[in-house]
Order: sequence, then C-alpha cells, then structure tokens
Amino acid sequence: MKTFQSFNSLRSSASPRCKKISFSCAVPLLALLLSGCGPAPDQPADGGSLAVSEALGGDIEGYARATEPREFKFPADHGPHPEFRTEWWYFTGNLADRRGERYGFQLTLFRNALAPEPLEGPSRWRKRQVYMAHLALTDVAGGRFVAEERFARAALGLAGARAAPFRVWLEDWEVSGGEGRHPFPVTLRAGNDKDGIELTLGMEKTPILQGEAGLSQKSEEPGNASYYYSYSRLSASGRITIDGVQRQVDGSAWMDREWSTSALGPEQSGWDWFALQLDNNVDLMLYRLRRRDGSTDPASAGSLVSPEGERTALREEDFEVTVTRHWESPRGGRYPAGWRLQLPQQQLWLRVEPLLADQELDLSVRYWEGAVRISGEHRGQPVAGYGYVELTGYAE
Repeated sequence: MKTFQSFNSLRSSASPRCKKISFSCAVPLLALLLSGCGPAPDQPADGGSLAVSEALGGDIEGYARATEPREFKFPADHGPHPEFRTEWWYFTGNLADRRGERYGFQLTLFRNALAPEPLEGPSRWRKRQVYMAHLALTDVAGGRFVAEERFARAALGLAGARAAPFRVWLEDWEVSGGEGRHPFPVTLRAGNDKDGIELTLGMEKTPILQGEAGLSQKSEEPGNASYYYSYSRLSASGRITIDGVQRQVDGSAWMDREWSTSALGPEQSGWDWFALQLDNNVDLMLYRLRRRDGSTDPASAGSLVSPEGERTALREEDFEVTVTRHWESPRGGRYPAGWRLQLPQQQLWLRVEPLLADQELDLSVRYWEGAVRISGEHRGQPVAGYGYVELTGYAE
C-alpha cells in the first residue's frame, strides 16, 4: 500500500512548507501510517496545516513521562527512547560561502510513537514508531527559502535511530557519527535534486543539560516536561546546494536533543524560542512560553553558556523579550519580526532581526522558524552574531 512507502511531502520555493515542533511534537498526521490510504482522522479536511494545540494533543496513557531529573548516559542517550511518545534530533546553523554570502539551515529528525506498546500482527510494516524529517534552507542574498518534509515508518530499514555508532535516518537523509561519548564529527546529509546539505559538524563545547539537570519543565503540571540537552556551539563545513548550484560553506551550528510525553497546558498558546551564538563565544538559549491572555508563562526559561562551556540557568524573571516589529504572513497570521532581549543580571542587551522576513514553515504544523542576525552589548562590550528563532501559535 502506498501509505506504507516513504512519505515524501515536498513543497518549496516562495511558498515554503516544513516544520519543527520543539517541546512535544505528536503530530496526528502520523496516524496515516497506521491505517490504509486516506486522510488521518485529525488532519484538516482541506489538507491544510494543523494548529499547534491539535498537534500537541493526544492520549499519553501508557507512555513514560519526564517527572524528575535523571542521570544522562552517553553515548546511550544520543539514541532513541521508545518508551516516550516523541523525541527529536534537531540541528540549525548559519553558514557563509567564499564570497561572504550567508545561508541558514535546519535539519530535524523526529521519532513519534503511535502506541505505548509494540503492535501485534505478522506484518513487518506493523511497527509503532514513525519518523518524520524536515529540511529548510535560507538563501539570504537570493531571498529564497525552501523546505521539505518526509515521513516513514521505522520498518524494513526505512527509518530509525541508534546510539553507537551514532545514526538517525529517514531513507537517504541521515545524521551519522562515531561511537564515543560525543559522536562528533557528525555528518548531515539531506536534500533533493535541487536543494540540500552535506555538512560535517565538530564539537566546540561539551553538551549542557537544560532546565534542572536536564529536566525541562514546560508548565506547572507534573510530567509536562522533557529531557533536554544541547550542544550549543558546533563548527560546520561542507556543501550547500541551492537551486541546483553547489557552494562550499563554513559556519556554526547548534544541536538540540529532547524526548518527552507531554503537551502544552490548556492555558498556553505557543512559544518563542531563541538559540543565539555571539561573536564573543557566548551562547544563549531562551524560550518564552505564551499564555492565551498574552502574558509570559512562569515556566519560561533559558541558558547562558560561557566561552568555557559553563551554563548559567535562566528563569522567567531573569530576562525580558520585547517585540519591536511584526510581519504579516501571506498565508494568514501575524508574527513578531524583531526583538529586544534584556538580561540585566548578565549585563546583556541584544537586538535580534530575521535575515529574511518570510521563513514561515507550512506543512503538518504552520509556524515560523529562521535564521537571525544579532547585535548588542555584553558587559560593556559590543557583540554581534547569528542564530535561529522559532515562533509557534501565531498562525492559528
């Protein structure tokens, strides 16, 4: 049956389609892979994107939940955690070619469990794990943004993940590395006949555990959390292909790893997530969880990472995010399109601006995620840099 083949949904060019859901990504569209042909029960009838609240819904009974800090074990935790409903291996980066032209990339591979226990039946297709992959590229000088989305069941070698040697794959898209505690150098390969990446990433800082020793709480409800660690500073080099033209590139990248069985609370509408790399070798991750009344949820948090790789935990009261401008999506919705970040205790003041206005991703879930430029001041000294921002819940 064709629904059991590799699920490729490619939409690119000026009307990009893609997605990455941080925190808890349980996409009902994946139910397609349990059934025969036809629309998934929770997929919009018009074939459009799901709302974030719909994508983060679903039954959590029988799955493991992130309820307390745990010991992280490497390399084992680079691999899958099938007892949890969802997890992802998430890479973003900012690159430049030899002419100084700038590019951004996102490659994310997701695992989603369709049932908490193995599925019974003789068919080799009857596996409970489904993988989804997203690739998005930003060509700043060309004003072009492209994206692709794929699905495959973890059956017959089509998709899967392992810890050592490190590998996560969906068909011919893959992330692969070594067997050690840290899997670097790691190779990223993904794309189609027109657009893609082949990059090698090297570790410049050891991983940090986000939240409380790796337990990242997303609301006050117990278990509404993820296990979360980040490699906040990676070197990146290799090739990027834009509209059939290959370019040699170098730059910096970021890797996030999360797994969970959770969802947004009923009072939460979405989040603004920042992963920023400054030219003084300081890295900053913030997420502002938004409540339906427009206020900031107390579970909002972040991390400041020093040049030596030491982490300072940030609570909601430690930072302020102010929107300085907006962008109207031609597909509907109004997004922030410029920010002022203030961290008084860290003597850090930043302005963040998108490298392209339209980096909206519209596949299973519609949201904005893209490359940004940073300027500001840290401890009395000017700083600049690049990063990525993700915005969800604005298109609903």
